[in-house]
Amino acid sequence: MSSTGSTPPGWYPEQPGSAQERWWDGRSWTDHVRPTGTGESAAPVAAQVTPAAAPSYVVLQVVLKERFLGSGSGNLTELERVINAQAAQGYRLHTITTASSGTKGIGGGDRIQATMVFERLS
Repeated sequence: MSSTGSTPPGWYPEQPGSAQERWWDGRSWTDHVRPTGTGESAAPVAAQVTPAAAPSYVVLQVVLKERFLGSGSGNLTELERVINAQAAQGYRLHTITTASSGTKGIGGGDRIQATMVFERLS
């Protein structure tokens, strides 16, 4: 089989006199084969489907620390800042997960790691 860029998509013999044809999609040979002379000119279904562009994802982690003394930590404003920054770039929040760890020493407070997955909007 040769691969020339000017050959239109279609079924072509694998070799001269071959009992099998292979689908040429106009750019490369595919894995689709059929017996020679079936008379069908339609492209195989998989060759007709144009694969969708894979969605782009961004994964960000934010470490949030809870105050040991007093109230509030300002963590929600940090999460909001990260989410809004990604939204401005054309992403939406797809998934958020959290993991926490215990107090780290005197006055340490708890730490929470927020992992956010953002998906690009089309």
